Amino acid sequence: MKNFVQFRIARPTDKFEEIIEFYEDGLGLKRIGGFQNHERYDGVMFGLPNVEYHLEFTRHIDGSPCPAPTKDNLLVFYIPDKNEIIEIKNKLNSMGYGEVEPENPYWKDSGVTIEDPDRWRIVLMNTQGLQNS
Repeated sequence: MKNFVQFRIARPTDKFEEIIEFYEDGLGLKRIGGFQNHERYDGVMFGLPNVEYHLEFTRHIDGSPCPAPTKDNLLVFYIPDKNEIIEIKNKLNSMGYGEVEPENPYWKDSGVTIEDPDRWRIVLMNTQGLQNS
């Protein structure tokens, strides 16, 4: 199993357009692919430049109910530049997505926690604080 060439996290949503706006326009991830009406599913994939780790969001033609997970299920984005974190946070705030209190206080010291349109949480984590982790 050590020969993986790609890793993707896939998640259903009933807020497809809002999810695309949040991750593409707000967070600034690059859209690397997508599909329409593949066996009654639409999908979009996001990734980081030159990295084979992807996020995929899908919707089914009949709906894809997906209740939010617990407050401690997180997608953590490690970002070395604090100014970039502030810029992304401000962009998401202007789109209506404010900071929320993390369940685990560890994420508050060097990070910003925000809920996406499906109420899944992301953390914008400053990597400068990781030296003692």
